[in-house]
Amino acid sequence: MPLLAHAVIALVALLHVWFLVLEMFLWEQPLGLRTFGQTRAAAAASKVLAANQGLYNGFLAAGLAWGLWLGPAGFGVKVFFLGCVLVAGIFGGLTASRKILLVQALPAALGLVLVVLS
Repeated sequence: MPLLAHAVIALVALLHVWFLVLEMFLWEQPLGLRTFGQTRAAAAASKVLAANQGLYNGFLAAGLAWGLWLGPAGFGVKVFFLGCVLVAGIFGGLTASRKILLVQALPAALGLVLVVLS
């Protein structure tokens, strides 16, 4: 069970690294525009906010990686950062796009359950 929990945590961390890349570096590029359903004008107007959001996603990824690095001693770190991802995913799913519930909140919830069970 701990191996599965760590695999899910690693997946959640990698997803947040990808969100960082999308929001900080690809926001105004064709992939970023398609991913977030933005026009060029809207993306240009919100690029600073998107970069800030991407930075926060990077902090979440770093926290999850830290928890993995700590091994069993990182239980509290893993729970804290998975909880942060879960809350952010639920908020995003309710306010921005329901897809966020599946892409962000569900993997975090699964990871949280697996960490607690292991």
